Amino acid sequence: MSFEALKESLLETDVNIHGYVKSSEEYIKLKSFKALMVSIVFITKALIIGALSSIALLIVSFAVAFKIAQMLENTFYGFLIVGLFYVLVVVLTYVFRAKLNAPLIRKFSNYYFSKDDTK
Repeated sequence: MSFEALKESLLETDVNIHGYVKSSEEYIKLKSFKALMVSIVFITKALIIGALSSIALLIVSFAVAFKIAQMLENTFYGFLIVGLFYVLVVVLTYVFRAKLNAPLIRKFSNYYFSKDDTK
């Protein structure tokens, strides 16, 4: 093999490597953008649904507290019972918080590491 042919082959390889690096860089940017957009859309939906659910839960809580208050003939006890129920829910959530990690990680890993690039 002559020196000129080797030199030409090396130059062609260099051009191919630069093209590959450029394509890989563009792919990484696109993949990062996809992951970022999926996250932003998910967080936005969660905030909207969470806010509306919180308002509904507040109204239902007041209704339940007033109904219990009517049955007990004491408004304080009605609201106290509803408040203690929510404290119990918070304590149970705190105790079982480790069990929430696996489903959450599984769900989010599907978004970030999906093989389907058409999403």
